[in-house]
Amino acid sequence: MISKRQFLVSATLATTAIWGMAMAPVANAADQVVRIGWLRGPNDITLAKSRGTLEKALADKGIKVEWAGPFPAAAPAFEALNAGSIDITAGSSTSAIAALAAKIPLVVFGYQKMAAGSEGIVVKTDSKIASIKDLAGKKVAVNRGGTGEYLLMRGLETNGVDPKSVERIYLSPSDSGPSFVQGHVDAWATWDPFLTIAEKAYDGKVVADGGAIKSDNAVVLVASKAFATGKADQLQAIFDVLKADNAWSIEHKTEAGAIWAKEMNVPADLATKIGENNAVPTRAVTKADIAQIGQVAEWYAKSGIIPALPDVAAGVVTLK
Repeated sequence: MISKRQFLVSATLATTAIWGMAMAPVANAADQVVRIGWLRGPNDITLAKSRGTLEKALADKGIKVEWAGPFPAAAPAFEALNAGSIDITAGSSTSAIAALAAKIPLVVFGYQKMAAGSEGIVVKTDSKIASIKDLAGKKVAVNRGGTGEYLLMRGLETNGVDPKSVERIYLSPSDSGPSFVQGHVDAWATWDPFLTIAEKAYDGKVVADGGAIKSDNAVVLVASKAFATGKADQLQAIFDVLKADNAWSIEHKTEAGAIWAKEMNVPADLATKIGENNAVPTRAVTKADIAQIGQVAEWYAKSGIIPALPDVAAGVVTLK
């Protein structure tokens, strides 16, 4: 179960190394400045940062873009948003649910259903673990309250495995890799680029991808509630650019994968697979998407991952 204090403490620890150089104090933020937190992940914001599209489009409107990061995962980015240090970022719908449950004042404004191949549970190629059922009695690395924990718990439920029989080892994505390589954990529930890295560089094999797990996870674009309320026109302008970058990535998956690989500091030979897995459509949040996020939130609450069910509908803003 994750409380607001646990969420904020873990996020703060994860961001300590970059806080001083990446964050701009709220008092220094001009009215026509948008502060965007980017993650080392294959999403539309990372693509826009690399291509310079936001700066070009917003300059005509007298809006300056300031970048903060890179953040290792969604939780520390959401903490920066909660602290008022950034206005916009990205993450998974599962991480957004945990943040909403922890009363982080954010709203989701973009939705991108994850492709099955972009998330999964991976083990070493010489492991005797051949299916999720074989995880009973094993240790699995997950990030608390985020995609990793969701994938593991959802996979166990889908396959009728008692979650109490599997030990969840709570680690950040950057710490999970070394633990996986050194054999401190038996498996790793994760997402791209970490999943592709585990396969290609860490001698891993995927025992269940998002499809087999029956994952309903998505990448979401997130803004602070204050920014979405006070600068709705700027948010729409930013979303228009991100949608254009997303459309470009779908038409140029290999090129997009190469950009993501470079921004994430991963080997260039992973670019093709990263592009194929992650260049999928982004759209404004629909009623069906809200219902989908709500179902995952209900499952989170029932599974004890979050202490109470958040108001998902109140944590969404509908754009064009």
